[in-house]
Amino acid sequence: MHELGQLLKKERIAKGISLDDLQDSTKIRKRYLEAIEEGNFKVLPGNFYVRAFIKSYAEAVGLDPNELLRMYRNVLPAPEPEPAVEPVRRSRASTKSSEGMGKWATGIMLWSFLILILVLIYYFVSTYNDPKDPTDTSAGSGERITAKSSSDIGGSGTPAPGGDGKQGSGQAATPTPTPTPTPTPTPTPSSMVQLVRTDEKGTDYYTVNGTDKITVEMTVVGEKCWIEVDSPRNKLVEQGNLTKGTTKSWELTGSAYVVLGAASAIELKVNGTPVPVGDALNVKRFQFDSATAEGGTSSGTSAGQTTTPPASTGR
Repeated sequence: MHELGQLLKKERIAKGISLDDLQDSTKIRKRYLEAIEEGNFKVLPGNFYVRAFIKSYAEAVGLDPNELLRMYRNVLPAPEPEPAVEPVRRSRASTKSSEGMGKWATGIMLWSFLILILVLIYYFVSTYNDPKDPTDTSAGSGERITAKSSSDIGGSGTPAPGGDGKQGSGQAATPTPTPTPTPTPTPTPSSMVQLVRTDEKGTDYYTVNGTDKITVEMTVVGEKCWIEVDSPRNKLVEQGNLTKGTTKSWELTGSAYVVLGAASAIELKVNGTPVPVGDALNVKRFQFDSATAEGGTSSGTSAGQTTTPPASTGR
């Protein structure tokens, strides 16, 4: 048994904390906790998560995690280095492409604006240079309509009720404006997924409105990330490492529990709405509960607190 594992186990026993209790407080599965105490780091998902799990374990039993990691830095596996050259090349290529697209778009917008100005100038010039006076034409038309109405009235010999023929013609030629109905505003996507609270362990609780279907979508924008997705009653849906560029989605009913090992490496959406994950490579947990599902938000939150959550993967 490794000296580090012995120290952690000794402190846990001294404080009267069982592995089951430690699993509940750290959100780390029991088999990973046993592997840390035995010094069997190969069981853990990767070198990055070894330090994160040990840090969570030390905090739970009252030890200084930073001091502990410093003392045993020589026996802990080194974290995997991240490539630096390729992202720089991609960034330069992306910058050049963006500059080219920006110049092209600016040119199109400028020419479109100039063409629009020319069209407006032509329209106004042609309208004001028209030899016919719209007022005179309208007046002439009104006189012709009045004359015709008068002759018709004279021929019949009976005046129209409610006034003479000239007044009747004027009323018939005036259109009545139709009121335009005001459209009913529809709820925006951001109001469909709302943050309710964040507990003392850092878990964010969200309410999903308008549907009991919860679609969770993840896109890996960093190098890689360990993820876990649970359905209601803590039933495991998927667990493992996702690599850069991977996009996956899951559809659940009622509620969903999500764990991200390196939160800033993931772009998270729920029912198409982006969900903030933070900007640090730390473990982040989320609970999403449908407001229309049976039991509402309170049942989903209770399930997230009392059942055994998935493994923590980086802190």
